[in-house]
Amino acid sequence: MYDFAADLADRLTALPRVDYADLPATRAALRAAVAHHRPYQPARPIEVGDRLVPGPPGAPPVAVRVYRPDADRPQPALIYLHWGGFVTGDLETVHQTCLRLADRIDAVVVNVGYRLAPEHPFPAGLEDCYAALEWLAKEGADLGVDTGRIAVGGESAGGGLAAALALAVRDRGGPALRLQCLLFPALDDRLETVSARAFTDTPMWDRHNAQVSWRYYLGDAAGGDAVDPLAAPARADDLGGLPPAYVLACEYDPLRDEALTYAHRLIQAGVKSRIGYHPGTFHACIALGDTATAQQILTEQESWLRDGLHSRLVPHPRPGGVPGGKA
Repeated sequence: MYDFAADLADRLTALPRVDYADLPATRAALRAAVAHHRPYQPARPIEVGDRLVPGPPGAPPVAVRVYRPDADRPQPALIYLHWGGFVTGDLETVHQTCLRLADRIDAVVVNVGYRLAPEHPFPAGLEDCYAALEWLAKEGADLGVDTGRIAVGGESAGGGLAAALALAVRDRGGPALRLQCLLFPALDDRLETVSARAFTDTPMWDRHNAQVSWRYYLGDAAGGDAVDPLAAPARADDLGGLPPAYVLACEYDPLRDEALTYAHRLIQAGVKSRIGYHPGTFHACIALGDTATAQQILTEQESWLRDGLHSRLVPHPRPGGVPGGKA
């Protein structure tokens, strides 16, 4: 038995249980679950619009959804990448999340509909995200964006893509990122950590689904020696020169240890970082957004993003976080 926080334990039956090996059923079940999410009601007007932006060379355009709070000055921006194990999800998956973030952090939010595996394995999804960032950096001023203050964030597979995007920007000399916000990110296809081996029956994500997800994304290369760090950022030898990071890890999550290890390596590389670690939680527990535990996590995420995007200084951790600096 797992010692879940009481408010989460009371709601476990409300969560979908899926087997990613049956991908059509998984996609249908998760679309249905997203359709039942409670609508978020912004406290102020948020303009929402879909558009197609130029894709990577030789690839189709990328669908994005832009959320613009009413403002009379240039605003920072957040590119937000949806969850879904690299194989499921679309613009609807984090629609309510993006509305909430645009409202509460006072920023333009760009929701990216990147291509999915196995139909489009690595690097298709990542290159779509990179193309969306390049478009935002080039055209953002027309959206009222201060292009010197762009952050990237995501959840689960989206968190892994956000980390990979930060690495790609550094290595390619791409548009500068102000922050990276990684919620229970999928970072390591090897699945050799204690948590990745131990949690075979946990809610929302378990070892089996993680294994299947990485095989869809990387094919036969998954778990081998030749995987690109842009596919699995935990494999990167050098994490120096990356933007300040917030990394969230949940106690009963197969991805817990890879997230914590990555966060510690960022700190050791001199990257200003905050670690959010929440006992009694499980992967993607923020889906139960009306619980006190989920609200605590979401408030922490919002405050860090708001502080970092609206200050000229690197964001300072609030009580309970781990400050960055040379280890």
